[in-house]
Amino acid sequence: MLFNSIEFLFFFPIVTILYFLIPHQIRWLHLLISSCIFYAAFIPEYILILFATIIIDYFAGIQLGKDYSTQRKKCILLLSLIANIGILAIFKYYNFFIENYNQFFNLLGIQAIHRIPHWDLILPIGLSFHTFQAMSYTIEVYRGNQKPERHFGIYALYVMFYPQLVAGPIERPQNVLHQFHEYHPFNANKFWNGIRLMLWGLFKKVVIADRLAIYVNHFYQNPDQSPAINLFMATLFFTIQIYCDFSGYSDMALGAAESMGFNLMINFKRPYQATDIQEFWGRWHISLSTWFRDYLYIPLGGKKKGELRKYFNVAVVFILSGFWHGANWTFLVWGFIHALGNSFTMFWKSFKRPITIPIFPQLLTITFVAVAWIFFRADSLSNAWIVFSKIGSFSDYSFNTIFPFVDGIQYGRKWHLFVLLLVLFMYFLEKYSDERLYVLNKKPILDLAFSILILTFCICLGVFNKSSFIYFQF
Repeated sequence: MLFNSIEFLFFFPIVTILYFLIPHQIRWLHLLISSCIFYAAFIPEYILILFATIIIDYFAGIQLGKDYSTQRKKCILLLSLIANIGILAIFKYYNFFIENYNQFFNLLGIQAIHRIPHWDLILPIGLSFHTFQAMSYTIEVYRGNQKPERHFGIYALYVMFYPQLVAGPIERPQNVLHQFHEYHPFNANKFWNGIRLMLWGLFKKVVIADRLAIYVNHFYQNPDQSPAINLFMATLFFTIQIYCDFSGYSDMALGAAESMGFNLMINFKRPYQATDIQEFWGRWHISLSTWFRDYLYIPLGGKKKGELRKYFNVAVVFILSGFWHGANWTFLVWGFIHALGNSFTMFWKSFKRPITIPIFPQLLTITFVAVAWIFFRADSLSNAWIVFSKIGSFSDYSFNTIFPFVDGIQYGRKWHLFVLLLVLFMYFLEKYSDERLYVLNKKPILDLAFSILILTFCICLGVFNKSSFIYFQF
């Protein structure tokens, strides 16, 4: 079920109202059933895969909480991780590896002997997200930072909680599990804070992201036939689109949870205001970057095993982060580019003082990020190279074709000027408020005016074509 769908418009108030009406003792069951309905709205049978991992990790957590030897606990944890990563690998990466395996042997001229068939599998929605969240539970129980959750329903809800089930944030058990045991009375401030944050996320999704997506999709589908100026604009628009799309989802997830009294972790902290690539990753998809930091970078040795090992660890983290996003060479290259950017930033900081010119570091950072987004958005490495080379050639930059008809919609200068004004409005509002827009709560009249304005924008300018969120594919 999409947050930007008519179905969710009915689902959310029904689930939230019932949550406060029913006794505390069965609220977990209400939320679990609601979450199952929410997930089953995509592909119902894939909920069985989700429950298979839930059962495995639940019993693994129970065993990890017992007084076993360290070696035995390591084996239990390893089996749990293999089960989770194995399911992820089968559905997400099997065809990628088989395709490249077959291509390799094709080059050797022995495809008839070694060819392995593809499997006709559809990637379950959000599989990477709830797999990583499930693994964080068993790892934290193994480390002794979290007691095993013995209530099976509560643990299942930890993995399946509908606001963040499909695209995060990737929560840690220490932050969320105890909240499902606690009683949450109706709190008018939290409820309206949640509604306002959901409206803000919806605005970023349907008014900005989905409107820009029409332009981006049109020119990235056929980059070889697209003028350089249009590819340049499409790349610029995608830089805005992916932020508004993903952070919009996160805002709606946090808002839906907060309306019922739950607090989820902040996933974005104004990333395009970062002054270097390291800072960017401290602000972008925070739940994923901290997951890789805590469960991969630090266990690999982090900064403690010498300079070369430090840069190697950074490369491993970002290349795997790219592969986490999708089974395509484009994502691996995207991860490698960010590995280079982070390594260079770390090297620069170890010898030089940070650049102090106020605007230049931000501009340099966002340019680097935008260039990397080319590989993230392109369907293949060849298409990415076409986009990159055309933009970099500085040829065919005719401004007469910058706003053509796209799918029957005139992308005129006046329209895009208005969209860019909305982007500036979003930029300054987020810059001068906190991540949950609590600053508006201090002035009720301003809060009401803001909510009415955002709702009006969504109704009048929103693209309601059931466009999925970009990160649902991961």
